[in-house]
Amino acid sequence: MNIEEFRTYCLSKKEVTESFPFDDVTLVFKVLNKMFAATGLGREEFTVNLKCDPEYAIELREKYPEVQPGFHMNKKHWNTVAFEESLDHETLMGMIDHSYDMVVKGMKKADRERLA
Repeated sequence: MNIEEFRTYCLSKKEVTESFPFDDVTLVFKVLNKMFAATGLGREEFTVNLKCDPEYAIELREKYPEVQPGFHMNKKHWNTVAFEESLDHETLMGMIDHSYDMVVKGMKKADRERLA
C-alpha cells in the first residue's frame, strides 16, 4: 500500500481529518480530533504509527517483522508498521481499522453514537 492509498483509505472513514500538528512533515489522521494514524513524509521508508490494543500489538509484532513498537510513541499502545514491505492490503486495512476503532472505543458515548 502506498501513501496515496493509505491517505485515501483513512479519509474514507467517518469524521476523519488530516493535519500537520507537529511539523510540516508529520501527517496525522484524526477521528473527531483524536489521532489514530501518523506518518512522516519524505522518509526513505513509508511507515505508519497506528494505535493498537496492547495484547494485540504484541501478537502483531511476533507475527510480522514489519510491525515494531511505536517510534516516538507509547510502545505499549502504538505500533510502527512498514507499509511498503510484504504485508497485503487486507492486513494493512485491518490494522488501520483496528486503530480507528480503538480511538473511537475510548470516546464519550455521544461521540461514539455520532460515528455509529
